[in-house]
Amino acid sequence: MIKVLVADDHQMFIDGIKSMLETSENIEVVAEAMNGKQVLEICEKREVDLVIMDISMPELDGLETSKQLLKLYPDIKILGLSMHNDRNFISDMLKTGAHGYILKNTGKQNLIEAIEAIHGGETFLGEQVQQTLLNSFMKKSKSLQVEKLSSREQEVLESIATGMTTQEIAEQLFISKNTVETHRKNLLFKLKAKNTAELVNNAYKERLIQ
Repeated sequence: MIKVLVADDHQMFIDGIKSMLETSENIEVVAEAMNGKQVLEICEKREVDLVIMDISMPELDGLETSKQLLKLYPDIKILGLSMHNDRNFISDMLKTGAHGYILKNTGKQNLIEAIEAIHGGETFLGEQVQQTLLNSFMKKSKSLQVEKLSSREQEVLESIATGMTTQEIAEQLFISKNTVETHRKNLLFKLKAKNTAELVNNAYKERLIQ
């Protein structure tokens, strides 16, 4: 029997999870918690195999709770749970050592599959979560792969982004206008831009300027 603790700050949601799992023959909800501190207290007192961990909870959120819990009890499995289908939320949760991530709109069968898979030593990501990570990876792979800028090119780029003219940049950096233009041409080439507007836009996308 897989002993499950459900942690969520909404009682109605806890009750919903318990209702979905009550007919399962090998899963039993043995405890419930409404914040991270309660999770740690419960796991200290009783045997828990798996925690269904909401990310957004008061006092101690799901991320910090997961970190602390796995340091104390490395054998406990954690299934992250959230309404947020966002790459950063997913990544942050998995970095804590959590073994899976599903959304709060997950159906009964997928929930049971997730619990059984994680208890068996596998990692489980819901279908929508997988799609989000895949989309994120695809966007990342389409990055411009910009060649490293020299410190002077970076200075010129930042000056261009503020709207300064070639003359103003030359005076500020104590270089000639021709040198500024050479740097501008190099920047256009490195950031695969046709004009200044596209140059600045690509620089923001690549986080070369803030």
